Amino acid sequence: MWQTAVPLAFMAALTSALAVGPWRATTYDFDDSNGLGRQFDGIGGLSAGASSKLLVNYPEKERSEILDYLFKPNFGASLQILKVEIGGDSQSTDGTEASHMHNIWDENYHRGYEWWLMVEAKQRNPNIKLYGLPWGFPAWIGDGATNPYQNPEVTADYVVRWISGAKTVYGLKIDLIGIWNERPYNITYIKTLRFMLDQRGFSNVRIVVADGKWNIAADILKDPGLAIAVDFIGCHYPGSVTTDDALKTGKQLWSSEDFSTYNNETGGGCWARILNRNYALGHMTSTISWSLIASWYNPLPFFRDGLMTAVEPWSGHYSVDTPIWLSAHTTQFTQVGWKYLEHGAGVGMLKGGGSYVALVSPDKKDLTIIVETMSHNHSLCVRPRLPEYDVVPQTMNIHLKGSFGNIKQLNIWYSKLGFDGETSIMFQKKEALQLTNGMGSVSLGADEVYTLTTVTTGQKGQGDLLPPSKPFPLPYTDNFESYAISEEPYNLAPQTGSFEVVAGDAGHGKVMRQTVVLPPVAWCKADAMNKSIGMIGNFSWSDIYVEVEAQVGKINTADSVFIAARVQNGGCRSQLARGIFFFVSPLLQQYTLSYDIAGTQLLASGGAPTAALGWNNISLLVSGTQVRGQVNGKELFLLQAPNSTHNGFVAIGTDGYGLADFDNFMISTAHDGLHIMNKKAKNRKGRAEDVLYFERENH
Repeated sequence: MWQTAVPLAFMAALTSALAVGPWRATTYDFDDSNGLGRQFDGIGGLSAGASSKLLVNYPEKERSEILDYLFKPNFGASLQILKVEIGGDSQSTDGTEASHMHNIWDENYHRGYEWWLMVEAKQRNPNIKLYGLPWGFPAWIGDGATNPYQNPEVTADYVVRWISGAKTVYGLKIDLIGIWNERPYNITYIKTLRFMLDQRGFSNVRIVVADGKWNIAADILKDPGLAIAVDFIGCHYPGSVTTDDALKTGKQLWSSEDFSTYNNETGGGCWARILNRNYALGHMTSTISWSLIASWYNPLPFFRDGLMTAVEPWSGHYSVDTPIWLSAHTTQFTQVGWKYLEHGAGVGMLKGGGSYVALVSPDKKDLTIIVETMSHNHSLCVRPRLPEYDVVPQTMNIHLKGSFGNIKQLNIWYSKLGFDGETSIMFQKKEALQLTNGMGSVSLGADEVYTLTTVTTGQKGQGDLLPPSKPFPLPYTDNFESYAISEEPYNLAPQTGSFEVVAGDAGHGKVMRQTVVLPPVAWCKADAMNKSIGMIGNFSWSDIYVEVEAQVGKINTADSVFIAARVQNGGCRSQLARGIFFFVSPLLQQYTLSYDIAGTQLLASGGAPTAALGWNNISLLVSGTQVRGQVNGKELFLLQAPNSTHNGFVAIGTDGYGLADFDNFMISTAHDGLHIMNKKAKNRKGRAEDVLYFERENH
């Protein structure tokens, strides 16, 4: 092998040159001389799948702070779009959301929490855009079918009534409406919906299709009527990739649901990356996060996949997570209606890894540039797969041209995600970048976000000192008297069925009623089990006592009611829920005890002679492997359950969809529950030897 000596100084210089690389100090032009790119449609959050369930009953002070972080301009995320589920009495990820029309004769705009959330968002930002989308539909919409398109006029009327209710009851102007979340679209229905909106005075409401993938673009290209009906094409989890057909339609393209990632530093990196690259790579002019806020029980599906986290209304504790401040890098320095600069003249990918986008106000007086350098492993989203790439330190030379050539300085806001023990820096105002002849430089490292802007109103909002985190409180009681009629009870998280407060009877003031009588047009398989279930409490609970008064309906009745402990599996897997389920049928005066909600793993069964067609007091105690149950003070079983799950939620519900009422709901420790049950048994002169045995086994 031929060799030659190389001077050490030369080698040092060569190594230094290779480390820096000629492309690591690169000039990027920002120029409107040849026109502008697409209109910016805003950054948003999505409240759906019962993702805001626990938010509504936070203490007023903390709740207001949370809402400020989400919606208040120049404070936190400053969201520009709020997308909500049009409830359909159907499981839609982490629970069910109530329909405004359980039945064809029933119309009620006081159910659920999305109305309240939209009102609060509008109060903070009157310019926020409101967007509604159904997940499931009540059974009568399908008329026995598993899709909502049997009669397009019926479904369109149902959706338009929701839009009208928002206006007449709450003064809310709905701006955008979708078709059916992540399920097949129907061209006839889309055209029918457009026609009905126009006929009923809602021509301002724009239609987004199809909240799935890009495949509807091919139909838009070959169907002029469909093209006229559609305003935006919305794709879910596009991976910053658009199709040629979607671009050819000329429609504004949206990532109408994205993110869905645990909101730690990596989740923040995911969000920062897609906010830029959805336009830089995919020409998408809006990106909407599911979820708006992670406000549901752990470990229901996708826990903490939200812009921030609020899961303790009983304590008031919440956390402001990284996606809030990474949203602010765009939302606090832009407005819906601004324009992106053209690709290659203010939008593109950085040579050393990362991306940049620039937006300009309609009067061209303000310019905002957002730069992100999220590394691959620190910006992984839940979906889709992210191709490998590298990010290295680099210098970005900025050259402002055209209308921007006379700008003398750009204000800087900076974030850096910390990993491997580093502390994250979130939304920090830096010294302004001074420009000479429109030129200036910024040094970029990995996992950073810079906003360079002429806008001067940015602010990092700050709430008061947070109350400490606390577990779900015990004992817990609810007699439902404090709620408004039609309100969904706090803390109970329906997984199938729909629970709301109604006027009671027979000495019961207000009660909670399960209202779904037929399986809905479902979004996932959980609804097909034909049972309702609402979960509550702390998943770590093991030894627990639960009690409720219940009655089945006189018409459209449920087959039986149940209470349960140690319940595991929720969301779209609720049909697989395991735990200890105590079913009572007043009609048959029978009970069953099962390890699963499906009733396939029977533990015990027998008569319940004290069960009445009216109100019944039902109680269940689980401690170790011991299980004990009573109906109206009569002890029905005291036995071993060796195959039980070890921990889980408390639950309540019905076997078979149908009407059933609940009142005086109570959860307590097993210790307190034992004394309660002993007192009931003693009052009935019950099985004293069993009571003593249970006490002995649990000392």
